Amino acid sequence: MPTNDQYKMTVDLNVLDHLGINLYSNIAAVLTEAVANAWDADAGIVEIGIDPDGKWIEIKDDGIGMSVDDMNKKYLRVGYRRRDEDQDFGRTTAKGRPVMGRKGLGKLSLFSIAKTIEVHSAKNGESHGLRMTIDGIHKSVQDKEPFYSPEPLPKDQIQVNNGTVISLNDIKRQRLGRGAKALRKRLARRFSVIGEAYGFKILIDGLPLSTADRGDLPMVQFLWNFGDDEPDLSSAGQLLEKEALSNRLEAWDDDWKVGGWIGTARLPKQLDSDDAGNLNSIVVFARGRLFHENILDKLNDGRLYTKYLTGQIEADFLDADDAPDIATSDRQRVQEDDPRYVQLIVFLKKQLTQVERRWTEWRRLHEVEKAKETSPALAEWFASLPEGFRKSAETLIAKLSALPVDQEEDRKLMYKHGILAFERMKLRGSTDELATNIHNIDKLLSILADRDALEASIYRDIVKSRLDAIKDFQEIVDDNAKEKILQKYLFDHLWLLDPAWERATSSEIMENRLTTEGVLTQDLTEKEKLGRVDIAYRTTAGKHVIVELKRVKRRMKLLELQEQGQTYVDKLMKILLAQGDATPNIEVIFVLGEPIDEEGANPDRLKSSMTAIAPGSRIAHYDSLIKGAQESYSEYLKKSKQLDKLEGIVDRI
Repeated sequence: MPTNDQYKMTVDLNVLDHLGINLYSNIAAVLTEAVANAWDADAGIVEIGIDPDGKWIEIKDDGIGMSVDDMNKKYLRVGYRRRDEDQDFGRTTAKGRPVMGRKGLGKLSLFSIAKTIEVHSAKNGESHGLRMTIDGIHKSVQDKEPFYSPEPLPKDQIQVNNGTVISLNDIKRQRLGRGAKALRKRLARRFSVIGEAYGFKILIDGLPLSTADRGDLPMVQFLWNFGDDEPDLSSAGQLLEKEALSNRLEAWDDDWKVGGWIGTARLPKQLDSDDAGNLNSIVVFARGRLFHENILDKLNDGRLYTKYLTGQIEADFLDADDAPDIATSDRQRVQEDDPRYVQLIVFLKKQLTQVERRWTEWRRLHEVEKAKETSPALAEWFASLPEGFRKSAETLIAKLSALPVDQEEDRKLMYKHGILAFERMKLRGSTDELATNIHNIDKLLSILADRDALEASIYRDIVKSRLDAIKDFQEIVDDNAKEKILQKYLFDHLWLLDPAWERATSSEIMENRLTTEGVLTQDLTEKEKLGRVDIAYRTTAGKHVIVELKRVKRRMKLLELQEQGQTYVDKLMKILLAQGDATPNIEVIFVLGEPIDEEGANPDRLKSSMTAIAPGSRIAHYDSLIKGAQESYSEYLKKSKQLDKLEGIVDRI
């Protein structure tokens, strides 16, 4: 029969590496554990000092402190479960605070950022201290010792008369992050019990943390609080609307409720903070400390309004004393299959449906008014609409204003296109559909897919872009400018050479082969020798086109052009023949600034020389291209000068 002591479970000191030394990844998470310990010690003030050179960090509190016995049985004991083992103050401190600590692992987190740790503490008039090192722990592991013995500090080195001081030395520099400013914001978002109301102050380099340091409330435009839980709104300078939400589901136990708030910023980019991290998140607190870094990610809600969300909610029932601990070892996440967490997700989804509905309403109200103030032309457009169309127009502009853009000029461009689309839809009676489905690309395309209206719109956009190019040409006053403008547009807009060439494509593979054959070159010296600005290869409607721009002041001889052109054709035909195309249709076009002699003296010779290169090959001139483009679209240019009132409004937005 086996004896009672036949089997034993032992814990190797090596497990400390996994429980603490390598478990935490950032300084804010580490200091959260130290601050939570100070809270549990009934401290009124926690002071955090950071060496400007990053050599040390000090955490000092005025709590009840620890005796040598407390240090050994509680602080140095990995896995000490205060809530279960301390009969008097395990769950509630002497000041009546709910205890934050639970697993007894947090103190190990300090080794994540420091190689040497000193703990000085005083209780009942007795002061003492110790030093712990990662090297010392590793040596105890190597020597297979059953425990690690920190080094006692001499009395003359003890720096505390009351409370506890923790000094972190030999800092791992890569873990320090962005310094005190960033730490202030990140630590402020990890506790909801900061300030006079809770009798708990956290100071970093002598300056107390406040709710404003969290960085979220100053960005909030609309806010929803749960039940009667009113946040301190002194820093919410942009707040325009506020509403209360229910703080529980009807089926919940009586002691289950949610506190805190949810808010939306005016612009998503306002929630992107280098110091505080991504504020587009909803943090969850339990017992006043961070319990879940971002529950928003778990809601699987892809609607637009979520890009504007931020918030902090309290859900103490997630960390109830008489229920299993569902926090992960580093206390940044939770076990997501726990019924309490599942219920919180259900609750938030229900509340956020109301948030999204109200957000849409408030956005329309405030964004339309703001847009009108920003652009009098937009206000003029609203005023020009019949009453029955205004609500749809307001919804459209409000939704466009909600779309995230990097520059406000981009938003104005969206307004312009939105107005033009709205006017087209107004003729077809589809304005409500347009406004409703502005975020649903499939439905939006089906609404706009009226062939005549769409083709007219597309043609107008194409011509408008060409007019922009022609406008650039009209402003040319010198030859160098001609060269630069043609360089900019010609290779991507072959309609300048021939209006029939609507779509021209390049082939990277072919261009690589032409480079190998010496037709295309990146060598600036070679280009200079040939008098070239640039050369490009394109295909259009089964035709292979080589276009070469010569410098404006470069005077060319017909023989030079003929030799170059024939070389290009020969090498291109060689490549195409290898691809199975024995009779390719090739054209070579030279764009010159100066005419060659034969253009005036012997046009027949010029024509035959160009045909000898390849049928259709020819010479074009910078001035003739500009003039031809203007003439090709002269009718539209004339019409464009007679734009109606709507076009005038759009242009002024």
